[in-house]
Amino acid sequence: MLEIDAVSQTYPDGTRALDCVTLSISRGLFGLLGPNGAGKSSLMRVAATLQLPSSGRVRFDAIDAIAEPKSLRRRLGYLPQDFGVYPGVSAEALLDQIAVLKGVTGRGERRDVGEQLLRLVNLWDARDRAVSSFSGGMRQRWGVAQALIGDPDLLILDEPTAGLDPAERNRFHELLFGLGESATVIVSTHIVEDVADLCAQVAVLAGGRVLAKGAPSDLATALAGRVWRGPVEAYGGDAALLSRRLSGGRRVARVMADESPGPAFEPVPATLEDAYFAALAREETNAR
Repeated sequence: MLEIDAVSQTYPDGTRALDCVTLSISRGLFGLLGPNGAGKSSLMRVAATLQLPSSGRVRFDAIDAIAEPKSLRRRLGYLPQDFGVYPGVSAEALLDQIAVLKGVTGRGERRDVGEQLLRLVNLWDARDRAVSSFSGGMRQRWGVAQALIGDPDLLILDEPTAGLDPAERNRFHELLFGLGESATVIVSTHIVEDVADLCAQVAVLAGGRVLAKGAPSDLATALAGRVWRGPVEAYGGDAALLSRRLSGGRRVARVMADESPGPAFEPVPATLEDAYFAALAREETNAR
């Protein structure tokens, strides 16, 4: 289990990226939802021992991640939101180099691991191509492959589906589902659909603080009977706007209210996306 206890992070310029974040994350898939700038990447870097927090503690099982970062790194797989690669080095050769750094010393073992992982992320046919020449989606899949070297017990994936097309995203979800059976997997994203059906537990982060956490179904159920759908132009009154989008050629709003906001609105089942936007709306109201 990963224990994040009262972790805060303030950068030298005074930016407070994390504000007393506390989370307990057990084996399986855990979703960390938040808008850009919420502090997700800062929290992932702290959990991955890439930066020290200003205060707080991080433990994984019996390992104090702050006092013993090398011990945690032996059990860690990490995919950052953005990463660079050596120019001109093939996918297979670069994966081989990463395997050496992760302690896979046997040449034959590294070759087998490389083939297995490149096939897993559907890049075996591109194994001789330079990673620097890959499209965004292909590079992201290669990043997942390198994170899986060594069968990590803790896997931290920061915006893992960025650049993936719908087919690749579905394939990646299937991969994550299997990994969650034997490891603690944290998926940090601003895409609600990436975690709605995939993760057993979710936390919403904004302004460096945890606004909500729990099972996706429980977060949605908490809004039961309070979510309404209708035309944007009919929105008004005391109802809180959750989201608006185009649907069937018209602009539609989803709002939160204890009673119907008007005759043009109908009650609809609450979703995790509604719970996510409701948490952000409460934070914005409290900040005023």
